Amino acid sequence: MNLKRNIGDNTVTRNLCDLAKPTGNIYESVVIIAKRSNQIAAEIKQELSAKLAEFSNTADTLEETFENREQIEISKYYEKLPKPTLIAIDEFQHNEIYYRTVDNK
Repeated sequence: MNLKRNIGDNTVTRNLCDLAKPTGNIYESVVIIAKRSNQIAAEIKQELSAKLAEFSNTADTLEETFENREQIEISKYYEKLPKPTLIAIDEFQHNEIYYRTVDNK
């Protein structure tokens, strides 16, 4: 996951009117953000699993398990990433999320 901007890791109070402007409805905006957040979380999980799979050893038993410094560093990096929801909100506010509405006519 490559972040283009520096996204803070703290919760920020947001103006609901600003979030509702692109869609005209706050609930639609929240659904779009939630779906994108789920996509980001899945991408991060897949990426982390792939990196940690390099270190897995099928012959390990409880007694043979040892600390791998690189594995710990990778885990710490992913723990420090901003939450998927914050990334999705930032993308939504910068018009980086493609969405469409379905006409039920």
